[in-house]
Amino acid sequence: MRKHRRLILLLAIFLSLGGVGYKVAQTIWIQKLREIKNNPLKALDYLPEAALKMKDFHRAKIEDGRKVWEIFGDEANYLKEQKEAIIKKPRFYYYDKKGETAATTAEVARIFLNENELEKMQLQGAIQLSYQGYILKSEEAIYFPATQRITLPTKTTIITNGIELHGSSMEVELEDKKFRLVRDVKTKLEPDKMEKNKLKNNRNQTVGG
Repeated sequence: MRKHRRLILLLAIFLSLGGVGYKVAQTIWIQKLREIKNNPLKALDYLPEAALKMKDFHRAKIEDGRKVWEIFGDEANYLKEQKEAIIKKPRFYYYDKKGETAATTAEVARIFLNENELEKMQLQGAIQLSYQGYILKSEEAIYFPATQRITLPTKTTIITNGIELHGSSMEVELEDKKFRLVRDVKTKLEPDKMEKNKLKNNRNQTVGG
C-alpha cells in the first residue's frame, strides 16, 4: 500500500510540474509573439541556426501609420551573433512624407541591426537609385535611417535630362531632397537628349495649358 501511495504521490507531483511548465512556456511564447508583432525584425532572433537562410526576403518599417521604407530580396542570410543580414538582389524603397519614392537596386545588401532596429544598410555592386527624375549610379551606398541620409563613398554618376554629373563621392539628404557631389566633379552634356526633353516638356505644358 505504501508503494502504491508513493507512486500516486510521485505521479501527482510530475503532473503538477508539467502543468506549471506548460503555463510558463505558454506565457513565454505569447510574450515572444507580442515582441514580433511590435517589431518584425525581432523574429530573426528566434530563428534556429538551420533556418537562418530565407527565400523571398521582405522587411518594412511603419511609423505613425506611414510606410517609411521597405526592402525585398531574392534570398537572405541572417548572422545572429553579428546582428547582420546579407541580402542578394535587394530592392530598396524609401517613401518620403509627400509620398514620393526613391527606388534602389544592387547586387548585395548588408543590414546592420541595433536592438533589432535598422542601424544602417550597405548596398554593393551595380547600384542604381531613381528619385525625382534623377538616376544615380555607383558601386557602393550606405543608408542611415536615423538621419535619412545616403552616402555614396565611391565614384558616382547622376543622370537627368541629357546631363551627366560625375564625382568621386556623393551624399543624398532624402528629407531635404539635396544631392551633393564631392571632389573631382565633372559635367557631360548631351545636346540631343536635352533638346528632346525640352520639346517634350513644352508639349506637356501646351497640353496642360
